[in-house]
Amino acid sequence: MFPLAIMKPPRVKLPPLPIIITSICVLFFFLVLYAERLSFLSSSSSSFFKFKSCPRRSNKLKSSDKKAEEEGGFGLLVDDRFDFDPEECNVANGKWVFNRSIKPLYTDRSCPYIDRQFSCVKNGREDSDYRHWEWQPEDCTLPKFDPYLALKKITGKRLMFIGDSLQRNQWESFVCLVEWVIPEKRKSMKRDRIHSVFKAKDYKATIEFYWAPFLVESNTDIQIKANPKERVIKVDEISERAKNWTGVDILVFNTYVWWMSGLRVRALWGSFSNGEEGSEAFDTPIAYKLGLKTWANWVDSNINPNKTRVFFTTMSPTHTRSLDWGNKEGVKCFNETWPVRKKKYWGTGSNKQMMSVVAKVVKNMKVPVNVINITQISEYRIDGHSSVYTETGGKLLTDEQKQDPKNADCIHWCLPGVPDTWNQIFLAML
Repeated sequence: MFPLAIMKPPRVKLPPLPIIITSICVLFFFLVLYAERLSFLSSSSSSFFKFKSCPRRSNKLKSSDKKAEEEGGFGLLVDDRFDFDPEECNVANGKWVFNRSIKPLYTDRSCPYIDRQFSCVKNGREDSDYRHWEWQPEDCTLPKFDPYLALKKITGKRLMFIGDSLQRNQWESFVCLVEWVIPEKRKSMKRDRIHSVFKAKDYKATIEFYWAPFLVESNTDIQIKANPKERVIKVDEISERAKNWTGVDILVFNTYVWWMSGLRVRALWGSFSNGEEGSEAFDTPIAYKLGLKTWANWVDSNINPNKTRVFFTTMSPTHTRSLDWGNKEGVKCFNETWPVRKKKYWGTGSNKQMMSVVAKVVKNMKVPVNVINITQISEYRIDGHSSVYTETGGKLLTDEQKQDPKNADCIHWCLPGVPDTWNQIFLAML
């Protein structure tokens, strides 16, 4: 046994120096490569990939939020780290949250461009809760409407809303959301029954509306026929209307409510060449599909997606049957002051078959179409319609007429109101 003082630790045989150097170099090379890859993937300007925003997480309800939940809130704390991505976020999946602190960016007194048909407060509406609801998707955070950002997005461009009076509802909302930040002398409006143009001079931008309730041509859109039985739609003709849409940078279309007369649609199509006498009656979804295909063919043949963006606003629901939301004593949307609270409520005023037609036609188009899905979110808002605070036949309803629920307009919307949220979604997509 050897003395401890002279014991030596065993020698560890190290690898040759060239192997160590080579290993360090290889490790360094992979670290640099990994860092470059992360830099490449995180760069939005050079990446070929589009990252999806993560779903918003629901946090637990705090005790301080319970009261808000009882008053119309839903106890979810918004995680602002997750941005809105139209491809990732299902904007239709969410809830209306009541917030008294929300103030519209305009009123029907401050914005001079609102039709009397939508000017509910000026027409005598006294309740105001309908102006304090905020749509909160469950899968993302919907940005607030920023008028300066909106004007920046359309600088040097023509933005045109095309469709029926509900599309005019949306157009007037958009104009009012931005016009208040523009000096009086730097803006102008030229109104016409068919084609109206708002100009933001400093931005060299126009916000336009073109009247085309069917998109395709008919005998009733220029000279309006009150009797639906007299309407004949040329479901394969669009060029006369569409020649006014060429050269526009951003197109926003809609068409729905004019098709829903409850009657079969008299249509001229294909070989029909004998005028109105040669028309044929179609079930509404079939005629609607023929008309939308004509529109789609025009878009695919005439629109350069590198120069023009195309949007389609889905159907705006009507609320003409109070039994749909369980009000057995009610008549239409008359005197409704609170949204429907039932999750995924769907009434008889929205036709899913017609919605399916839009989805199938858009899916088969060559030109990308951005669908502004406003149907589900608007279904809840039985409180937001013009109701009796409107006009009929060009005249405001009298006090006596306002007492009759049958006179309630449960198709169009008060401004400010629900269409502002449509444009909030539109701007987020834009």
